[in-house]
Amino acid sequence: MGNARENFIRLAETRTRKLLKDLELLGNLSNRSNYTYSEEDVKVIFRAVSKKLSETELRFKMNLQLERKNDFELPR
Repeated sequence: MGNARENFIRLAETRTRKLLKDLELLGNLSNRSNYTYSEEDVKVIFRAVSKKLSETELRFKMNLQLERKNDFELPR
């Protein structure tokens, strides 16, 4: 079980750092001196990012709930 935890930590840290870096790079596109975009473009981008973030968070929460539901005990 320790190996599964170590793998999770290693992968979660690596993937989270990459995600944060990619968000930083996305933010670099906000420079109006170099790029042209509309308010609608910004809404579409952040709607997609927000949706994927919510879906991913829900996956974690659902798996945590499934673990709790599998802990069956008869009432005492």
